[in-house]
Amino acid sequence: MTHDIDADASRMTGAQVLVRTLVELGVDTIFGYPGGAVLPIYDALFGDCRIRHILVRHEAAAAHAAEGYARSTGRPGVVLVTSGPGLTNTVTGLADALMDSIPIVILSGQVATHLIGTDAFQECDTVGITRHCTKHNYLIKTAAHLEVTLRDAFHIAASGRPGPVVVDIPKDVQVARAPWRGADVVLPSSNSYRPSQNANADAIGMAVDLLSRAKRPVFYTGGGVINAGADASRLLREIALETGAPVTSTLMGLGAFPASSPQWLGMLGMHGTYEANMAMHEADLVVAVGARFDDRVTGRLDAFSPRSRRVHIDIDRSSIGKTVRADVGIVADAGQALDAMIKLWRGRGHVPINLEPWWRRIAGWRARDCLAFDSPADVIAPQAALRALWRKVASRDPIITTEVGQHQMWAAQHLGFQAPRRWLTSGGFGTMGYGLPAAIGAQVAHPDALVIDISGDASFQMNMQEMATARQYRLPVKIFMLNNEHLGMVRQLQDVGYGGRYAASYSDSLPDFVALAEAYGWTGLRIDHPGDLENGIDRMLATQGAVLVDIRVARFDNVYPMVPGGAAHIDMLFGPKDTSAPTPEEAGALL
Repeated sequence: MTHDIDADASRMTGAQVLVRTLVELGVDTIFGYPGGAVLPIYDALFGDCRIRHILVRHEAAAAHAAEGYARSTGRPGVVLVTSGPGLTNTVTGLADALMDSIPIVILSGQVATHLIGTDAFQECDTVGITRHCTKHNYLIKTAAHLEVTLRDAFHIAASGRPGPVVVDIPKDVQVARAPWRGADVVLPSSNSYRPSQNANADAIGMAVDLLSRAKRPVFYTGGGVINAGADASRLLREIALETGAPVTSTLMGLGAFPASSPQWLGMLGMHGTYEANMAMHEADLVVAVGARFDDRVTGRLDAFSPRSRRVHIDIDRSSIGKTVRADVGIVADAGQALDAMIKLWRGRGHVPINLEPWWRRIAGWRARDCLAFDSPADVIAPQAALRALWRKVASRDPIITTEVGQHQMWAAQHLGFQAPRRWLTSGGFGTMGYGLPAAIGAQVAHPDALVIDISGDASFQMNMQEMATARQYRLPVKIFMLNNEHLGMVRQLQDVGYGGRYAASYSDSLPDFVALAEAYGWTGLRIDHPGDLENGIDRMLATQGAVLVDIRVARFDNVYPMVPGGAAHIDMLFGPKDTSAPTPEEAGALL
């Protein structure tokens, strides 16, 4: 049954105004957890069935689920939480979304306006707490401001460089009466917040000129290409074909360029491929598109790509030149800038550059086969598990999420994404516990898709309670757990730089993950021998509903290649016998 909240717009409560505005904005799903300070909003949601509410088991998971929804659809994810701890539990998700440029809107309850500042029950300074981990935030003081503020919040979250926005709503504002303005609303930010979308023509001309004369060009791409939409990924493929140049990507940009292309170098950076890092080092021109030259890519700055000119395309003006000098800075949407470059390239009659000497050098670096690994007959190598998984699922165009740790890096190295919005991972903030709720968000948005969370035994436990959420809503999420009984990435750093002194170890206290899965109403499977991998993966895929697969992998395998902290991006370690290990201080810098 639906209450007719639209019958008399002049008599709507603030909560009803909020729900109607969300419907008008195209919101179909909210991830939330109720509490006293938001019950008027929950009551209004109960009265309008056009928005689906997903009850998570922890507010932190609501934020990550909204991220998974947003990243897999390109639309803002929405969260509804109560005041105080409800809001503060989302702060990690806000910081994660800000770092990775993910559009989410968090609606938080607040104590009544006359109680603000009195240390009332579950009161907190939401605006102060979230100011530095959001793109923008609001405290609404009157119901009359609700509609315009919500529209403004969604505009800011999704425009320019996307990011998280918080709207804090006192309880008395939710129950007060307010008029509905609809199409008559004028957004204050429609005049004040207008991020640049169109590239400067002179800058485009300089970029095309540099590209036409380059002998060793590289396209260095990031998550900004994916955020710019499907056209940007298509245009990236076009310009790569037009120029014949190789393409590499950050962790966040995987899928924007097809991994099957002969022009693909793989991921670059700390755990990137040898050919990608060497090509960046030897390039005479780097065209950065939607990437921000973060420390996991550059390594030691004074040694990064020392002989290259740099064209930097980014919608965020502050990113250009912030870390690495740009010879040509282009403030624009990635798709728009690439489109302009392609049109000018063709208009000037350019053809693919003769890059045969450059590709011969790249072929030499590729011949090193830097992602090779040992695969013993009696122990499952984590890389082998992932490659076996990918052989089974690649044709089904799956959506892959990850937790954070060694499994995340192995997945980035060994899975070959062909399209954008299939790879959802916590990049800049490195948030353990991200993967399962993100998978839930993606599965809600794509109910018929195969959604798999690549997990580690440590990160999974950060938000394992969300198995109940998947169970409640019959979400057929699959968890592919590489269980090495360690905090794997921490152990690797302690191996490499701290003499194997494990300050934190828990291998003797892990739960029985199969029994845990079954306790939550999932199907639990265990694979502990290489010969059982193929059949085990087949069982996972054939099983209806949610499945957790506990894969007992080699306990002490490390992620290689690896650039030690404080080293140049070409100073890579390729295995445990590599003697060029970092000092303890350098290893600590990796954290």
